[in-house]
Amino acid sequence: MLDFIVVGAAQAGLAMAYYLKKLNKDFLLVDKESEIGASWLNRWDSLKLFTPSEFNNMPGMEFPAENGHYPSKTEVANYFKMYAEEFEFPIKLNTLVENISHEGDHFIITGPNIDLKSKNVVIATGPFHIPYTPPFSKKINRDIFQIHSNYYKNPSQLQPGAAMVVGAGDSGFQILDEISEEAERKVYFSGTTDVRALPQEILGKTLWWWFTKIGFLSFSRNNWLGKKLSRTRQPVIGTDVKEILSRKNVEPVGKTKNAEGRVVITEKKKLEDLQNIIWATGYRPNFNWIEGLELSKDGYPKHQRGISNIDGLYFIGLPWLHTRGSATLGGIKKDAAYLASKIST
Repeated sequence: MLDFIVVGAAQAGLAMAYYLKKLNKDFLLVDKESEIGASWLNRWDSLKLFTPSEFNNMPGMEFPAENGHYPSKTEVANYFKMYAEEFEFPIKLNTLVENISHEGDHFIITGPNIDLKSKNVVIATGPFHIPYTPPFSKKINRDIFQIHSNYYKNPSQLQPGAAMVVGAGDSGFQILDEISEEAERKVYFSGTTDVRALPQEILGKTLWWWFTKIGFLSFSRNNWLGKKLSRTRQPVIGTDVKEILSRKNVEPVGKTKNAEGRVVITEKKKLEDLQNIIWATGYRPNFNWIEGLELSKDGYPKHQRGISNIDGLYFIGLPWLHTRGSATLGGIKKDAAYLASKIST
């Protein structure tokens, strides 16, 4: 019988493990991936954080790069590996948890190669569970290459010919930027162009420095300003949206509405020349594998700063768990420290 099982060994799970070790708890980290940092390594090749290294520090270890450096996905993954090795966390990889149930004073955690009991469980699987594509994508001819941004690596995956990127978030615009650098490729952009885009530096200071200075990352989701911010579209950071959309080979076509065969219908026109579609359309949460858990209407667990309705079940790494900074690499330690303080009492 363990004191804690932490499900997920990326930044949220590792930060929680740091504090559990300080509390001398008997715990185990489990993760479905084959290596630490896989959740980052699996993303597209050119991905870089829009937060500079000095704001990416996990508890107890600084990010190994000079201030002002924007780390690549590989640097982040290597940092996680170093972190896990430095603190010698007990970790079981290649372990998918399929069900968690609560029985008496403990939890039963099961999967294809796991059957454990624990007094407490911390869910650190993050917000990115099921890649979402609209249902009508299944009506598109199979000779048009379709891929979700979760599986996109680089432009070499694409077929020759026109492409469309669907999605107006950071991922959508970064991928649009990359594939439209090939000037001879026609690229359509599907999504709103009315987005706030912020540079990575303002007046010689990084954007994250300003965010910290004005307290932008510390507004609680429970106060009026935090509630307002959590309901608004997040700005696109570090990508020159106007420049990308002004390129001769890029054509904004509004939202994608439907499709049939080789014809994709958007707000502005019917597209009949597409050879590729990249769906940067986000994710849907999936917590159905946790028995007895109360979910909100958006599918996320009901909780009070990570403390669920089930005694002994905790969450960390969710968007706006407490503040805007909760989902950031450097902000996770505050939530982990708070949960540790509740656990120790």
